[in-house]
Amino acid sequence: VQLQASGGGVVQAGGSLRLSCTASGRTFGSYNMGWFRQAPGKERKFVAAISWRGGFTDYADSLKGRFAISRDGTKNTVYLQMVSLKPEDTAVYYCAAASSTIRRDGNYEPDFWGQGTQVTVSS
Repeated sequence: VQLQASGGGVVQAGGSLRLSCTASGRTFGSYNMGWFRQAPGKERKFVAAISWRGGFTDYADSLKGRFAISRDGTKNTVYLQMVSLKPEDTAVYYCAAASSTIRRDGNYEPDFWGQGTQVTVSS
């Protein structure tokens, strides 16, 4: 599986962005999907995850209510809708695909990583 992330950019505080991660291959539907982020000089952190059928979602506690993960199996794509963005949300966002449950652990290693997309929130 190859993952292509997109949708990052520069936005003012309070704004919104939607990240997309499109997977190649016909096995997309069998993978749990997730998003992680890494700010400059900081460790990678878990953001959100969604089960392979889309029936279960999980979020970092600090992001609940502002971020929403979803997936569209017809497009082999997982989304991360982000609203009320804050400067501290500035990071490179990476999508991930895993056959196992995606853990809330920045050191978690999925089966596949996307290349990352930069999100910059200006104050």
